[in-house]
Amino acid sequence: MKNAFLLSCLILFLTTPVLAGQHQDQLDHQSCGYCGMDRTMFGHSRMLVKYQDGGEVGTCSIHCMALEFANAIDRMPKQILVADYRSGDLLIADQAVWVLGGDQQGVMTARAKWAFGQRSDADAFIAEHGGVIADFDQAMKASFEDMYQDTQRIRKMRAMKKKKMGSMKMHKSN
Repeated sequence: MKNAFLLSCLILFLTTPVLAGQHQDQLDHQSCGYCGMDRTMFGHSRMLVKYQDGGEVGTCSIHCMALEFANAIDRMPKQILVADYRSGDLLIADQAVWVLGGDQQGVMTARAKWAFGQRSDADAFIAEHGGVIADFDQAMKASFEDMYQDTQRIRKMRAMKKKKMGSMKMHKSN
């Protein structure tokens, strides 16, 4: 009995740090349904839409959320949430302060689109990395504007990765 209790405590101790770093939406939607990326790894850019029909979809980024909106045109969003770039906490997307561009690589996009809960955090980010202040509508419009080039870039990167993996397999089998 004592060993079972100790084992239970050890398991709880070992798993708690992993769970503590995740938010509930990351547990509910572990990977992005569009690109497959881990939503915990990309917790600073993830988004969550809650639909009026009770369903919800979690994505890794505003790029993949734009794909969701294009594909789910008949579903009405009840709430659109985005992670605060600094804390990872979810914010109401149209109340966040958005930064477009800058020198930080975006998630699934060449032109970064980050959300901040505080204007001062966005201003500090711009002072360090560049970019411009925007609202959610501007960030979403930029996502749609960038979609073709971003998709082309992603396809090229994935093709190169496949080719590299294929050549690695060939070298191992020789």
